[in-house]
Amino acid sequence: MPLKPTIMSGQTVAGAMVFEFFTPGITQILVNSGARFAIYDMEHTGLGFETLKWLFATCRGLPLEPMVRVPTGEYTWIARALDIGARGVMVPMVEDRAQAERLAQACRYPGLGRRGAAFGFAQCDYQGGDVVEKMRQYHDRTLLIAQIETEKGLQNVEDIAAVDGVEVLWVGHFDLSNFMGIPGQFDHPKFSEAMNHVAQVARKHGKVAGFMATDATWIERAKAMGYTMLAAGTDTALLQQAFCQLIQGIQSTSAD
Repeated sequence: MPLKPTIMSGQTVAGAMVFEFFTPGITQILVNSGARFAIYDMEHTGLGFETLKWLFATCRGLPLEPMVRVPTGEYTWIARALDIGARGVMVPMVEDRAQAERLAQACRYPGLGRRGAAFGFAQCDYQGGDVVEKMRQYHDRTLLIAQIETEKGLQNVEDIAAVDGVEVLWVGHFDLSNFMGIPGQFDHPKFSEAMNHVAQVARKHGKVAGFMATDATWIERAKAMGYTMLAAGTDTALLQQAFCQLIQGIQSTSAD
């Protein structure tokens, strides 16, 4: 069963964002950790479609839904990501209703959208079947995640949330603080107000609020505000923290 209905029900769903460790084992490691989804990042990492397709393939048969953050909201990025098996597409810097409508159109087939057809390939697990039923299933499983991370996106978040086909409003906290003129000041009252506002707008429109939490404090803060689709990250920082803790212990023991 697709994960989308669970996410859209408002239940808290945990996953991860992957920025560096594009390896076959990362999928099972995330499953073992309890993650329900993985968002592989193409915006900041240099990740390409060939590797992404391979990563998606490692998710087959496992209870982990593969998703991707594309670098831009152009049709070719979104449609190709879906064709190779993405269950969710995150688009950075969504700023107005017209842009959100184009993104929703790119994710859905006629007569709900303008997505081109490519059946029997990776997204279908190379299987045949009734095309009309396939399209229905793909609409039912596909999440469109709009990142609210600029001052324009924040200003227009009501209009973005009102678009049919946008399911998740996801705060990109570093970019949002930058565009608000308070870079990295996540305890600033204006930033807290902005995060609360996005979550409230999501609830008002029957959408979901999403966030990447980098530590326990962020997790509790986001959950308290109403964010229910939560990704752990970043993978690079988590690994470094774990190594630092162990290495410091080794060095401390050696000094005794």
